[in-house]
Amino acid sequence: MSKPKACRICKTVYEDKDKCPKCDSKEFTEGFKGRIIVLNPEKSEIAQKLNLKDKGNFAIKTR
Repeated sequence: MSKPKACRICKTVYEDKDKCPKCDSKEFTEGFKGRIIVLNPEKSEIAQKLNLKDKGNFAIKTR
C-alpha cells in the first residue's frame, strides 16, 4: 500500500497512480496537511472558501 499523494495543482488526494486523476498533472507531494471530503460543493461553505468546485477528496494545504 502506497502513501497518499496530493496534486499541487488541484489538491486532489489519490493513491497508486503517477498522475492526478482529475487534472492529469504529474506535480504531486506526499507532504500535505489536512483532508476534506466534499460531497456537495455548491452548498459547502468550506468548499467555497477553498475554491473547490468538484466532489472528491482534497488536501487542505500542500507543501
